[in-house]
Amino acid sequence: MAAGRPVDPQRTLFRPGSVSKLFTWTAVMQQVEAGKLDLDQDVNRYLDFEIPPRDGKPITLRHIMTHTAGFEESVRYLISRDPDALMPLAEYARIALPERVFAPGTTPAYSNYATALAACIVERVSGMSFDDYVADKIFAPLDMQSSTFRQPLPGRLRDQMSKGYMAIGQDPSPFEIVIPAPAGSLSASGADMGRFMIAHLQNGGPLLEPSTAAQMHNYRAPNIAPLNTMALGFYEQRLGNTRAIAHGGDTEAFHSYLWLFPEYDTGLYISMNSPGKAGAAQAIRAALGHRFAERYFPSTRDDQPVDPQIAAEHARMLAGSYTMSRGAFTNFLSLLQLLGPNEVVVDADGRIALPSLDNLSAGARDWVEIEPFVWRDTVTGERVAAQVEDGRVIRFSIDTISPFTVLYRTPTGADPAWLIPSLIAALAIVVLAALAWPVRAIVRRRFAADFALSGRSLLAYRLSRAFSWLVLLAVAGWAAMIIVFSSDIGAIGGPLDWLIQLLRTLTPLASVGLLVTSAWHLLGTIRDGRRWTMRLGAVLLVLAALILTWITFRFHLYGYGLVY
Repeated sequence: MAAGRPVDPQRTLFRPGSVSKLFTWTAVMQQVEAGKLDLDQDVNRYLDFEIPPRDGKPITLRHIMTHTAGFEESVRYLISRDPDALMPLAEYARIALPERVFAPGTTPAYSNYATALAACIVERVSGMSFDDYVADKIFAPLDMQSSTFRQPLPGRLRDQMSKGYMAIGQDPSPFEIVIPAPAGSLSASGADMGRFMIAHLQNGGPLLEPSTAAQMHNYRAPNIAPLNTMALGFYEQRLGNTRAIAHGGDTEAFHSYLWLFPEYDTGLYISMNSPGKAGAAQAIRAALGHRFAERYFPSTRDDQPVDPQIAAEHARMLAGSYTMSRGAFTNFLSLLQLLGPNEVVVDADGRIALPSLDNLSAGARDWVEIEPFVWRDTVTGERVAAQVEDGRVIRFSIDTISPFTVLYRTPTGADPAWLIPSLIAALAIVVLAALAWPVRAIVRRRFAADFALSGRSLLAYRLSRAFSWLVLLAVAGWAAMIIVFSSDIGAIGGPLDWLIQLLRTLTPLASVGLLVTSAWHLLGTIRDGRRWTMRLGAVLLVLAALILTWITFRFHLYGYGLVY
């Protein structure tokens, strides 16, 4: 922007983020076509290390390509501004292996790690590095001369790279290093992306045999009917009544989307070099896809709303707190599930609303139930559908994300509906207890008064207040970590490890210490026959400590593992 240099669609490189995965999936299918890979074999067959089974079942490349391998989200080795964070794929695949939290083939849960694992397998069976493979087997046949997966950029392409802008008035962002490179490191011009899209629209073009391309494009993974689902690598997006196969992608600065409409031999691609004001890039690309389809592939819908009384009952059944399948479950980042809850709410007219998912659309939603437990947005035509078992909604999703993410009922022990108010109350009590300690001391000194407690009772009181301050210190540390992480995801991948390790030591020490010492203090107030006000304060502090200890262990705010 400073130089006033316009984008050249033939030469200027943008970062398509996870749209890069389509090149990785194309490489996998090339090796399937060559007979070197089998989509339904245990992937351990192709690796020199073992991925343990989950529920007795191994993962396959079909699971990986449909995001149903069951891995939890992992960001420790995801994105950085430091080129030294890069590592060979084989090393990454070993050290970044996340926990598997779902049985394979059962639950869509998007995974960058799994994509890099697939590329590692391509490297092993082809005998070529992934960068060389894509350059030789995909870029060269398509004459994609302004494209690369290499990081940092090769010298010949550096001057063609668009800057990324986080906000107006800020300096451009540094070139982003995607550590699981096959999942998102592509830099490409718009014209080159068009060449790749045309190859797929031409039933694989020079890249794949028509039968292989058809297998890739037309597969439909099991999912919550009748929502969009995964093909092999591509995911479905129905815009109006038109089926597109698509993929979106985001780095911190760049935000992209690719749609192919095979029925109409048409493709559409957008990439933006800024998130825009209040994350407007998300809404812009969603609106573009819908408006494009409405204009060029117009269609009509003949939905019949469900009886209002039944619809209101179904809405009440759907209401509640949900957890996204794409997320962290076994490490401290699971705390984000508590702090960013997904709620389904119902208004006075019995209509549902999904506030946490509103940013996926360009405008307000108007959900109308069109068949049992299927709602359609009258604005975009997108659908919400729920899976019901034994008369209870157990999970749901929305067309926009349903191919790779579902939302399931949050367990009672992790439900923000009661945990957030309880946490706020607990912290308020701890703040009062911590502040009362020095305030009381100052007042006693001012009036030369004796403290009512002595001996062990006094020790228990002082220790409970000291641990109250430790709790507040831990909370301040987690708040600082979340603020930094929210503004720079790369900061968590190494630079903040010291803080994370410190907090995961301090937090259980502070919460358990507070629980033990506040209980000791409570017993002392009862044994010594202290005033009811002191006993009440001691009871409240014990309850606060119980809440904080529960959150510490329920959301894994402890331990020293470096895969998160």
